[in-house]
Amino acid sequence: MPKFLKMFFISALTAVFFQSGINSQTVDKSSLESGRKRSLVVPVILNGEAQRIPEFEDPEEWIRHDLWVETEFDTDGDGRKDRMHVDVTRPAQTETDGLKLPVVYESSPYFAGTGSSASQYFWNVRQELDADPPERAKMPPIQRRGQRPVISTSQTRAWVPYGFIVVHSSAPGTGLSQGCPTVGTRIEALAPKAVIDWLNGRAKAYTTPDGTEEVKAYWATGKVGMIGTSYNGTIPFAAATTGVEGLEAIIPVAPNNSYYHYYRSNGLVRSPGGYIGEDVDVLYDFIHSNPDNCEYCDSVIKRGVMHARQDRKTGDYNDFWAERDLMNYMNDYRAATLMAHGFNDWNVMISHSIRFMDVLKNKGVPLQVYFHQGGHGGEPPFRMMNRWFTRYLFGVENDVEKDPKAWIVREGDDRLEPTSYPDYPNPEASPVRFFLGPGAPQAGSLLMNKPSMKSRETLVDNFSFSGSTLAKAEWTDHRLIYLTPPLKEDLHISGTPSIKIKASSDKPAVNLSVWLVSLPWTESRNPRPTDNIITRGWADLRNYRSLTESEPLKAGHFYEMTFELEPDDQIIPAGKQIALMIFSSDREYTLWPDPGTRLTVDLNGTEITLPVVGGIGAVKFE
Repeated sequence: MPKFLKMFFISALTAVFFQSGINSQTVDKSSLESGRKRSLVVPVILNGEAQRIPEFEDPEEWIRHDLWVETEFDTDGDGRKDRMHVDVTRPAQTETDGLKLPVVYESSPYFAGTGSSASQYFWNVRQELDADPPERAKMPPIQRRGQRPVISTSQTRAWVPYGFIVVHSSAPGTGLSQGCPTVGTRIEALAPKAVIDWLNGRAKAYTTPDGTEEVKAYWATGKVGMIGTSYNGTIPFAAATTGVEGLEAIIPVAPNNSYYHYYRSNGLVRSPGGYIGEDVDVLYDFIHSNPDNCEYCDSVIKRGVMHARQDRKTGDYNDFWAERDLMNYMNDYRAATLMAHGFNDWNVMISHSIRFMDVLKNKGVPLQVYFHQGGHGGEPPFRMMNRWFTRYLFGVENDVEKDPKAWIVREGDDRLEPTSYPDYPNPEASPVRFFLGPGAPQAGSLLMNKPSMKSRETLVDNFSFSGSTLAKAEWTDHRLIYLTPPLKEDLHISGTPSIKIKASSDKPAVNLSVWLVSLPWTESRNPRPTDNIITRGWADLRNYRSLTESEPLKAGHFYEMTFELEPDDQIIPAGKQIALMIFSSDREYTLWPDPGTRLTVDLNGTEITLPVVGGIGAVKFE
């Protein structure tokens, strides 16, 4: 039995029906074989989980229809409130027998198709720092796909047979939804809010995008749960920040909760992993699949706002980015949150989720996390999601609140078998500081005690070499690297590492990249995500005082800066060495200035702090 299920079994394996929250519903159905009446009870609950209902399993019998929900905004400047395209998939009994059910809802800007991901339509990262970027090529228009009434089938087979209605909507300016994409603004919170308001009778919907014939959600209980991955996981989190009544629970998977943290890092212009040169305006082009009012949207939103304010020159945090950071809208958040993310997601990095955990805990929001060792995406096991929606949409008291707060998939384990922990970070973790001993251009030392001898070491920037190449190199002046002795016992890191660095540059601006790796480097055809990379971080030394205001560096002057690396929960096996690598331009993430900038690190003013389970006593070397 999977580890995370062992505690879920409440008592004997007997079916129980819905006993709390709204009343269970019993409807009469004609038997297909005998014509006799029989009772259908919805939902059917076994051990705290909704069960499949045979009468709801045949997709041919589902009712599908679409409509347009009117919002409270007008983004496309036509003087009329934008309407969002919505589809509904529900069991036939919601029509024939008056059955009302809760809703599982997913919204996306991707349902109608996306633009090109070819690199020639992204920003050219081959540019000098603190310089105006070269113009980028316009992405070709999106060929919109999809036939009415179905926007998507992404959640229907998973949830309709269990007694839920499934709703999808296209985000503003995508598919058949009106308006303009604004990428991360409050519009992307208010659009799903309008749909939830309609499901609760507080907003209007129509049969056509411009008509007056209304559509009522008479088949909905008003209880809504949202779910989705990546951008589709951002939208539930954004909707939850509105505090909209009826949104009871969300399951955001790898959500992008701050576009600054997605496209910048500690003042540095940084790309998301795998999408070098992407920025907010590129994402706008990538999702803008509704061509109506295209020139208005391009002029006002893309050129007037994004190009004018996203700032690829300094990377500073400004009002443009603050508007696109959900941390600034948490006052009304109330939806129970089952959060999922991968520790090795270098696209939407795990800090997007973890930076919200303390806020949700302090607000008393029900919170559970499922973290795995893989990359982008990765839903929790279905039974975990089922328990969540059963508790908060059907109102079944299944004691999910008493479950462990954190479920983490350990290295090499199946994703369906996470290990439970009281919380994340591991409550037994405490900070351990490591110091630097010289050794460049070969490897220096990562030490438990601070050396008394003062020393400085210099690297020469060269974007031509990838981080992995530099980590494997025995001798190079393009990076500095510091190693511990081999570990005598496994070492469990849980939490957010941080680095304090004292450094100087011979140019007014310099990229600063930091990797924490385990060596020797594992060379294999299919390495596991945890084999080599422990975590990473990036910063602009010009922002040593503040993220909102950078200042040119004075040649030869040393600056102190402290910043966090990406959170992690990883067990480093015995025999491995932990290595801190400091370099400048990261070929996979940063801008590529001309090689040659010299970055000098004061080793005595630099240290890294790791959250180690068991604290300093758990760090043992051969």
